[in-house]
Amino acid sequence: MQNFGATASFIWSVADLLRGDYKQSEYGKVILPLTILRRLDCILAPTKQKVLSELSTVKKSGVKNIDPVLNKFAKQSFHNRSKYDFDKLVGDPAHIADNLKNYVNGFSENTRDVFEKFEFDKQIQRLDNKNLLFAVVKRFQEIDLHPSRISNMQMGYIFEELIRKFAELSNETAGEHFTPREVIRLMVNLLFINDRKILTQKGIVKTIYDCACGTGGMLSVAEEYVNELNPDARLELFGQELNEESYAICKSEMLIKGQKPDNIKYGNSFTQDQLSASKFDYALANPPFGVEWKKIEKDIRNENEKLGFAGRFGAGLPRISDGSFLFLQHLISKMKQSGEGTRIGIIFNGSPLFSGGAGSGESEIRKWIIENDMLEAIVALPDQLFYNTGISTYIWIVTNRKDPKRRGKVQLVNAVSFFQKMTRSLGNKRNEISDKQIADIARLYGDFHEGEYCKICDNDDFGSTRITVERPLIENGKPAKDKKGNLKANADLRDYENIPLKENIQNYFRREVLPHAPDAWIDDAKAKVGYEINFTRYFYKYQATRSLDEIRADILKMEQETEGMIHNIVDK
Repeated sequence: MQNFGATASFIWSVADLLRGDYKQSEYGKVILPLTILRRLDCILAPTKQKVLSELSTVKKSGVKNIDPVLNKFAKQSFHNRSKYDFDKLVGDPAHIADNLKNYVNGFSENTRDVFEKFEFDKQIQRLDNKNLLFAVVKRFQEIDLHPSRISNMQMGYIFEELIRKFAELSNETAGEHFTPREVIRLMVNLLFINDRKILTQKGIVKTIYDCACGTGGMLSVAEEYVNELNPDARLELFGQELNEESYAICKSEMLIKGQKPDNIKYGNSFTQDQLSASKFDYALANPPFGVEWKKIEKDIRNENEKLGFAGRFGAGLPRISDGSFLFLQHLISKMKQSGEGTRIGIIFNGSPLFSGGAGSGESEIRKWIIENDMLEAIVALPDQLFYNTGISTYIWIVTNRKDPKRRGKVQLVNAVSFFQKMTRSLGNKRNEISDKQIADIARLYGDFHEGEYCKICDNDDFGSTRITVERPLIENGKPAKDKKGNLKANADLRDYENIPLKENIQNYFRREVLPHAPDAWIDDAKAKVGYEINFTRYFYKYQATRSLDEIRADILKMEQETEGMIHNIVDK
């Protein structure tokens, strides 16, 4: 089937039946789970009778967990042991609600979990109360989603299109669980750009993880990239998600596309890390921006204090109001430490670049990442790309296997002007990145050459030593001293200086401080090394100020125009 968009549109046309009884933003609550149900119904059709015929025998065998046994008869990673399918459901209109519930409850646990997270029982009852249930189920029964007609990849595209439509109709929450596809495509390009030789090997198998996977968009786009690059390669997808509906959608897509649904976990990645022992070849995430972590503070601090670097948060803890760096440290803990290592892509707002002074949690985390040569690049994106925020965002590429030419370096790419205006805004999303612009940004990244949009920095360019400058306390007209004969410091005159790591502290002090305060000294015990990334500074363009003659001419012109307006008013 070539025109999968037409099938997606036909499925979405079920919304015509819901209009008036459901809000637009609620359509997905009905359409998505029923799409999944119909696809699974079609997948299991060839083995349905075999599963039913073996069911009683398996039950009598005394096997405690019959799911794996019946899965083998179904020749899938799931099965359904209810006597119903879509044909039988529409054959008994009078009992459609009870029969549909029976059908859903007949799935193996790993699939039934999806419908429970969708709270599909509630939608069945709601549709039945509105006398809509039979009509909706009948419409889906008429849709042919058999694998012989629609491949797993095509079904994935269809489901992605439905998710996109759902997100567009739910602008108020879409940004929490849905990342624009062009942003993901750019991110995936940057993540894989240096690994084409690895990924084109025959039969290669790699793993990728998203700790805040939402509806699974990032994982899906990564899989598409690898499949296009090498149809013989396999990228195994892993993720965890806290939001129930997003988790259900993501796990559903794994089922639909033939991936392993059990690789998608439900729960908080920080307090319920269900992949704690796993390491991955790649990781990527778009965690929520500026979200506080007060609810889980006790667990996070306990791990930090008791486990240190043996846990995930040994480098430090960010301020309670922004957990961005918790996500990055969590992903770093999933790095493979041998072989080819791991590459990470993560989307942040501007705060992780510079928030927190020397000695703060944020600065210590930046210090740890940079001094261990894990920060490969930061790409500044255009603003107004996301559905629920117009702020500036950045892609960080973090890895423990830099190419030799990148070692000890950090690449900054300024892509803020690489966008085009959308014909129709979607919430706060007014801009998008075209395919050509994605290619241009990826080329800038891959070329690794300095230019108008690219800067190559040394790791220690981002570090500085914060020194405390003291001045003597004056008592009776003389510098006061303590019992040991040391000068007492005047707290009111205390000052601080941030000295770049590449600068000699004493030379800087003699040049910048002593000429203005000859009696000053440095309190060496209070010196702290901090790191921040002042991204804008590296791409600042000087704009000459206007001459006094130009300014004077403009003022005179404005005065003349104003005087003319006053005369007109008075004359009237």
